[in-house]
Amino acid sequence: MARRLRFNGTDSKNGGCPAIHDDLDSGEIIVQGTPLTEPEDLAQLQHFGPDDVAVVVPRELLVNHGPKEMERVPKLINLEDFGQLFRTFEHSAWHLETRRGYASDREDEGFKEFLQTGAAPLDLGSDWCMNIRRQTDAGKYVGRVRVVDHPPTEGQRFLLSYARCNAATGEDARNLWRENAERAHLPAEDFWVFDSRLVAILRFDDADVFHDVEIITEPSEVLRYCQVRDAAVHASVPYDQFAAQLHAKG
Repeated sequence: MARRLRFNGTDSKNGGCPAIHDDLDSGEIIVQGTPLTEPEDLAQLQHFGPDDVAVVVPRELLVNHGPKEMERVPKLINLEDFGQLFRTFEHSAWHLETRRGYASDREDEGFKEFLQTGAAPLDLGSDWCMNIRRQTDAGKYVGRVRVVDHPPTEGQRFLLSYARCNAATGEDARNLWRENAERAHLPAEDFWVFDSRLVAILRFDDADVFHDVEIITEPSEVLRYCQVRDAAVHASVPYDQFAAQLHAKG
């Protein structure tokens, strides 16, 4: 079974090695770099086994992108504090959505209307929509990229229809196919990036129920999520273009 690896970062200026990855299940660190091959160099390594491989990486790679603690202790905030982030961010808020469905959507009256009519309602008078409209009217950027399976799940079709409402509040609502997300090495995480300095990871249980929010402010970790954001926006298309593609595919 293949490992679930997460790209942590690189200091390379040309997109090559070296780089660091995390194994999300074992917690092991995978360091990618130039092999050390000279016999005289290898002879100096202690505890170097016959099946071992040595790589050379710059010190800054480990300092900037290596783990800073043995065990990561998440910093959790409650839903009230999470909601406050959408009122106090200074210039940008961006969301990556990767799940195949959300329990909160299925419990919404708008979801029932979508099942009956094929179109999600425009609830522009909701607290959420009114606040986002205020933020974008003030010149702030709000955006999201939604990952979609082929064929889309029922929940994903609902959100694609609801994107009309997102766009009406001034959001930059975009989509991409899951195979393109995997090609772009996007993580299978739902998260918001606020002002390129704070990341809020949304955590769900196996029934798609949203249960808590983890906050990350460590600069190198935030940078990694900002790089994911840039890659996701680059690989995605506006929701209306995506909907047209989906309709053309039948």
